[in-house]
Amino acid sequence: MATVLVTGCNRGIGLELCRQYHARGDKVIAASRHASDELNAIGARVIEGIDVTDDESVRGLAEALEGQTIDILLNNAGILHRDKFENVNYDDMLDQYRVNAIGPLRVTRALRDNLKSGSKVGIVTSRVGSIEDNGSGDYYGYRASKSAANMIGMNLHHDLSPDGIAVALLHPGYVATDMTGGTGVSPADSASGLIARMDELNLDNSGSFWHAEGYTLPW
Repeated sequence: MATVLVTGCNRGIGLELCRQYHARGDKVIAASRHASDELNAIGARVIEGIDVTDDESVRGLAEALEGQTIDILLNNAGILHRDKFENVNYDDMLDQYRVNAIGPLRVTRALRDNLKSGSKVGIVTSRVGSIEDNGSGDYYGYRASKSAANMIGMNLHHDLSPDGIAVALLHPGYVATDMTGGTGVSPADSASGLIARMDELNLDNSGSFWHAEGYTLPW
């Protein structure tokens, strides 16, 4: 039985990650700004009031988990503001950087003492953060924040691997959530794929950028 912490989990992919990890017998810690009835019903330990953009909030999470080893840390919290070249909003861009890129770094640093040799860190990023794979433009803030998340994840790989901690960058697929307008693969299928990738993660493939379906993506 592993101890798994998931951020951003009151709905969508995060909720399904918590549900599936708990169903297979893992100890799940759900860190979220607000709990939902669905999240509370899973049976996970829910820690509310966790805003990944706020130092004090994340310090509170670390204090609540002092002495608790975390085997799998999944940085899932994320936001999307749709934009085009004609209507870029720079404040929205910064909001996406704070949540999507800096958030995983802030949480991972705060919980560093909870991570031991053999622990694994996942960052739920997106293939739209791939520069090579960009064939359509638009989504300036989201794309840039996910590219930054990928770089932060690679840095974490280099910094944590010497201590036996593996890191993965994970694209969940185009998932039918509130963020995408309800079109795409189901959150359950996406979460199942993400869990499989985390199960396969080790020091030999640490630092890879994976699609939930199991293949690597270009940077």
